[in-house]
Amino acid sequence: MVKTKNNKEKPEKNEEELVEDFLNQLLKLIGTEAKAKAKKDNENSTINVDIKGGSETGLLIGNRGRTLQSIQIITGLMLRKKIGNWIRILVNIGDWREKEEERLRELAWQTVERVRETGKEQLLYNLTSAQRRIIHLVLADEKDIKTSSEGEGKERYLIISPVK
Repeated sequence: MVKTKNNKEKPEKNEEELVEDFLNQLLKLIGTEAKAKAKKDNENSTINVDIKGGSETGLLIGNRGRTLQSIQIITGLMLRKKIGNWIRILVNIGDWREKEEERLRELAWQTVERVRETGKEQLLYNLTSAQRRIIHLVLADEKDIKTSSEGEGKERYLIISPVK
């Protein structure tokens, strides 16, 4: 730690280096040869991390991306402890995020098709907040469809309904 002008402690490394070092150490402890590379996106106040290499991508992603989400949360907590404020961490392994976003787009359009055919709302359960957000954004420009989320915590769900 280095003292700043106002006598506060500041880490010697920048946020990207802290995230990379932490994740590479974690990956090594897990026993994978994968490596993390972090890049700060100042526009979105996010640190984007790409993890490449190694044959354990499925292990690192986990069921429905849950392990990947946990890695993001733990990394964010570590960074907050080191620098004193919260920065969003977004981890991608291989092209998992792109594939997941495409899967969610397809789900959104299939659901919209059902809503238009039946005229009835459709509910989507077991989505993370990030997954719900993607679907909200995908359907935002549809004039005859509206989306909303209801419920609390793990019971939260997405509603896709016709505009009446």
